[in-house]
Amino acid sequence: MSVQVTQPAPEFTATAVMPDNSFNDSFSLEDLKGQYTVLFFYPLDFTFVCPSEIIAFDKKVDEFKSRNCQLVGCSVDSHFSHLAWKNTPVNQGGIGNVQFPLIADLTKQISRDYGVLINDAISLRGLFLMDKDGIVRHALINDLPLGRNVDEAIRVLDALQHTEEHGEVCPANWNKGDDAMTPSAEGVASYLSDNA
Repeated sequence: MSVQVTQPAPEFTATAVMPDNSFNDSFSLEDLKGQYTVLFFYPLDFTFVCPSEIIAFDKKVDEFKSRNCQLVGCSVDSHFSHLAWKNTPVNQGGIGNVQFPLIADLTKQISRDYGVLINDAISLRGLFLMDKDGIVRHALINDLPLGRNVDEAIRVLDALQHTEEHGEVCPANWNKGDDAMTPSAEGVASYLSDNA
């Protein structure tokens, strides 16, 4: 993986289909600084697992927005293909009018920069969480047949925001509202004794 957690996310400028179906020819991560970003890659438009993921992300778009987080999808398809897919009814293999940008990575350079391009052809299912400063804080890459869990992406975003706000660390299986730990031997011991 060429993208490293704790490092700045690779910048790019590309054409994106926006929520209102307009084309933004200069969509950039730089424009998203000041908010959290979940950038996820998927293999191709008009395929099988991809619409299930995109629709699942779209159903949770308000939850991401409520956490000051912008969802962004990306594949190696053109913006015209993205728009056609949005305009195809869900019951006919489309995704409907999803309410987050879809980036066209026709040159495959974005996928290459994020280390998700396979066989110089299509993108694996990569997901990258960036903080408000554009630093990658979480990265996940699935093989083509393995769909992602959108609730897990929200859980990790919640964990990041909790650690930033409280200075605590989030243990295994932590969910928003659960106890966290102070990053010390005493904090870990106390947490483990309370949650054994």
